[in-house]
Amino acid sequence: MAEHTPADAGAALHLVRAGVGYRGHPVLTGVDLTAAYGQIVVLLGANGAGKSTLIKAVVGLADVLAGAATVCGRPAGRARGAAAYVPQADTLDADFPVSAGDVVLMGRYRPTRWVRQIRPADRAVAADALARVGLADRARTRFGLLSGGQRQRVLLARAIASQARLMLLDEPFNGLDTASREVVVRLLRELAASGTAVVLSTHDLDIARDLADTACMIHDGQVTTGRVTDILANPARRSSHRAQHVAAHQVAA
Repeated sequence: MAEHTPADAGAALHLVRAGVGYRGHPVLTGVDLTAAYGQIVVLLGANGAGKSTLIKAVVGLADVLAGAATVCGRPAGRARGAAAYVPQADTLDADFPVSAGDVVLMGRYRPTRWVRQIRPADRAVAADALARVGLADRARTRFGLLSGGQRQRVLLARAIASQARLMLLDEPFNGLDTASREVVVRLLRELAASGTAVVLSTHDLDIARDLADTACMIHDGQVTTGRVTDILANPARRSSHRAQHVAAHQVAA
């Protein structure tokens, strides 16, 4: 796990009136959001509301079009290595001959300069991350042969191996069985307890209420940030989000 120095005091993620989108076309505007070190923040909203775009903008996969966005005190576009991203669906080809251990080792490429080779210490960090998600015995298994829940845990292990100070997860609980969900919940709590800032999107209101104190609700183009209990107390937003949650599960089934 990354070491946190006194200089880390403050916000891992700070958005002020931020507009995010693609090729000059905004998806969200006026976003105010802060995630402190050791804090878990949830992004709530319907499918297509812009949760994924917001996360991608933080890691440079979407554009910050207006306002300010800083990651660990640096502009988002220059904060390479400070944030780790766990996508909703990874781009790795299931047929590509890469093992679960190799995928996790990719998490060491960011903090390791490209001109340097992967060191034994990097392999040890990756092995520890895989063990933390309960898949040490799958290190040599081809990634594409793992179950959906196991693949998601491997991607989480890759993010853990990066030792980033900000963790961004896009719908990490989608398609997970009970055992995998419990592993992910436990790890996110451990990461926050160690001083890592965690920002995740989810359709699961129970998970949001259980994991986080702060929520960012994206609803009808409006972005509201506040305490989870206050955000979920709004009947209209809660009802709309619950309907989306049920519909998502029906599609998955």
